[in-house]
Amino acid sequence: MVKKHTAHESNAQVYGTQDDGTSPGGGWLALKAVQEHMFRQQVPFMGNRLMLSMNKHTGFKCPSCAWPDPVKPAMAEFCENGAKAVAWETTRKRARPEFFERHTVTELSKWSDHELESEGRLTHPMRYNAGTDKYEALSWEDAFREIGEELKSYEDRWRVQLYTSGHAPNESAFMFQLFGRMYGINNFPDCSNMCHETTTVSLPESLGVGKATTTLDDFDHADAVFIFGQNTGTNSPRMMGNLHELVGRGGSVVTFNPLREKALVRFADPQSPKDMLSPSGTTISSQYHQVRIGGDIAAIQGMCKVLIEADDRAQANGEKRVLDHEFIEAHTHGLEAFAEHCRALDWDRIERHSGLRREAIEQAAEVYMTSERVICCWGMGITQQTHGGDGVQQIVNLLLLRGNIGRRGTGACPVRGHSNVQGDRTMGIYQKPGEAFLSQLDKVFEIQSPRKHGDDVAQCCESILAGGVDAFIGLGGNFFRAIPDIERVAEKTLNTLKMTVQISTKLNRSHLIHGKKAFILPCLARTEKDIQAGVLQTVTLEDGMSNVNGSTGQIEPASPHLKSEIAIIAGIARATLPPHHKVDWEWLSEDYARIRDRIEAVFPDMFKDYNARVGEPGGFHLYNAARERVWETDTGRANFLFPGDTLDTGMTGPEADHFQLITTRGHDQFNTTVYSLDDRYRDVYGTRMVVMMNPADIERLGLEEGNLIEFRAVAEDGIERHASGFRVMPYDVPEGCAAAYYPETNGLIPIANRDERSHTIAAKSVPVTIHLMDTEQVQKQTGMLATA
Repeated sequence: MVKKHTAHESNAQVYGTQDDGTSPGGGWLALKAVQEHMFRQQVPFMGNRLMLSMNKHTGFKCPSCAWPDPVKPAMAEFCENGAKAVAWETTRKRARPEFFERHTVTELSKWSDHELESEGRLTHPMRYNAGTDKYEALSWEDAFREIGEELKSYEDRWRVQLYTSGHAPNESAFMFQLFGRMYGINNFPDCSNMCHETTTVSLPESLGVGKATTTLDDFDHADAVFIFGQNTGTNSPRMMGNLHELVGRGGSVVTFNPLREKALVRFADPQSPKDMLSPSGTTISSQYHQVRIGGDIAAIQGMCKVLIEADDRAQANGEKRVLDHEFIEAHTHGLEAFAEHCRALDWDRIERHSGLRREAIEQAAEVYMTSERVICCWGMGITQQTHGGDGVQQIVNLLLLRGNIGRRGTGACPVRGHSNVQGDRTMGIYQKPGEAFLSQLDKVFEIQSPRKHGDDVAQCCESILAGGVDAFIGLGGNFFRAIPDIERVAEKTLNTLKMTVQISTKLNRSHLIHGKKAFILPCLARTEKDIQAGVLQTVTLEDGMSNVNGSTGQIEPASPHLKSEIAIIAGIARATLPPHHKVDWEWLSEDYARIRDRIEAVFPDMFKDYNARVGEPGGFHLYNAARERVWETDTGRANFLFPGDTLDTGMTGPEADHFQLITTRGHDQFNTTVYSLDDRYRDVYGTRMVVMMNPADIERLGLEEGNLIEFRAVAEDGIERHASGFRVMPYDVPEGCAAAYYPETNGLIPIANRDERSHTIAAKSVPVTIHLMDTEQVQKQTGMLATA
């Protein structure tokens, strides 16, 4: 049997009915959406009360994005998508052992991602029974013992992979990496590898740090914010409040994005009475440039060309210089080579590769030149490109030209996704750890950590495909749904892995793509009280601007059988590793302050007085050298960096025989979690199976709105990858480009389609061809949709 959609889960399928452009993001529809999700998860009263504790001192941190909290939070310091995340994890629905008794794994594999997670919270540890093809409940003691026995049995421990979701707090991440290194491996693929690893690798080459040089206070003093490749209203909606305030005081927002995101065009702040009384809200982007996919490098270097040539003219005429030469001479390296590169660029090539007119690029440059203090933000539209690292470095070049690093109201601001993805990396979740960190870890715990580098996400997938993985342990997340080449990796996983262990709050696709032995270990959610040895515990998280805050759960757990992530890691470690006098796992897990003491011992400068400081309202900010204009680079300066020819990267012209596909989130979605089948920011309701195309491309291919099409991936490895059943939807997207939702399209992405230096998968630039489905295919697809 295949589960049917219920009426409250989605509306009828409607798509392509875009509004007239005056309808804002946010506003009354955001408030309405919050309440709909609270009622859908059966928590209208408790859920709304709980929201008043989110992002507050002594409350809990938002389980969604990593946008920072103000020092003095508002009464309602949350956004629409944060509220959805809270409703999703506090739901009254439960996936109890009786549910698993009724359904085989084979049957559940036919359910959609939305249907799986809609069953509610997991309540008991579960073990896969191959004989019945079902998960069955077992005790925690048996689960830990069996997992430990399996891990101890492997001769080659490097065949074990330890994955971390960015949801895990600092204490969980620290314990997980300690367990892995005591086990003898550095295989730590994590969700950063899928999104902002590009930033982590390329930003230090330019500035010496891999994190934002901004704080939230800088947004209060900026004159302009430039946004590259980020759907702010969907992926980090609280940022919209800062942009709204910037515009309100006369500042400018300049956006570069292939898709016109509703909130970045116009936004109604739910906390602004003026906006809520207006039918159209506030205009956010004074300029909105729909750059061609992969064309950001050309657009940014075009702006740099305008600035450099204007500076040349000013010097020749004895006028005030455009560039900040005092800063450049004191703090940077490599300007002359970069300036010569930009001067030599031909405008025809810039226009062709960026997809923008010269006049548009000059208009953007004018805003930059006339703004004293500028912040540049970027998201996965930059980082998930085959030359994403080069894109990040061109953004830094733009900032360096006018000294927009290390001054109040300026800076480089990568907008991170999951709430503690940055903190996990700080805690040592990294496949290529530095010697200084390992030496201090070894000293504190009297261990010997391995020095050999381990696998990231792409390398983990390649290891699975090569038959080189015995076991996979996932600390949260939905790894086997978020990765590229899903079908190939999933098939190999089911056939070759000896064991999979998933530490989770809800049922998801990764539980169905399992090893011969498989365990689901249910854990507490961020919102729930975590009581150890009779004491309520606090965990800590590092947001996207390096602020560390505490988070304390507020409600009773969904089941008395749940354990915290820390307790689960400690249980696995005790069952796997020999006793060690410096690591009493049970003692550490009974009081998280003890873990923080150990973190401070490993990072004595960064986390000095950790327990005392995290208890202060607003937490504390980690030191950032580049923010102080201290450059920890090979040259001892901030570097202007660029490859020889950056314009021929990731670009597809209108006449090309294939498209560049963006895989994107819907508005009712966070990562692989799909809250509903609607996307009101793109006027799509009741379905996710759409492809957004330029009307000229639709006509050129002989297609019509509503046609069902098949994607076929274009790849050099000769492997066929295709995805079918997507309805054609006219949309405002550049010619030669298309957009569809992920993870539905992840199977189209070859693992090799990635940024060369960071291995970040290029999910925002997937070469595909588009084909009209024939009658037989349509009938088959229609039948599949009818039964689903």
